[in-house]
Amino acid sequence: MIALVQRVSQAGVTVDGTVVGAIGQGLLVLVCAEPADTEVQATRLVDKLLKLRIFSDAAGKMNRSVQDVAGGLLIVSQFTLAADTAAGNRPSFTGAAPAEQGRRLFDAVLAEARKRHTPVEAGVFGADMQVGLVNAGPVTIPLRIT
Repeated sequence: MIALVQRVSQAGVTVDGTVVGAIGQGLLVLVCAEPADTEVQATRLVDKLLKLRIFSDAAGKMNRSVQDVAGGLLIVSQFTLAADTAAGNRPSFTGAAPAEQGRRLFDAVLAEARKRHTPVEAGVFGADMQVGLVNAGPVTIPLRIT
């Protein structure tokens, strides 16, 4: 599973002019399932997200997790994270899981996150989404969960 994690002071997702998810301070997480992924990777991703220490402590060091700061999670599906740009100028997305598997694993990530943390907001799987954010830092961390 591939994820791109951004520490944000605010973020939101809009579909067809309607805000479907928004958070204040927290993590915007773009998620892509790969063909070999299962619910095991979904759980591991949530484990990492909840424990990832990328928020500043009193000394200004990145030493606090999203749970420590009572931040939100905004989780958005994004199959383009699996883009292969090695040949030519048009990316190939064959590294992304098929849509049915991707939806199932995206839902598994959401269910696990919502079971263990609040607030958790989300985009709409497969929708044309507009994502807005204020990246705090900026801090952007790529993750690959195996």
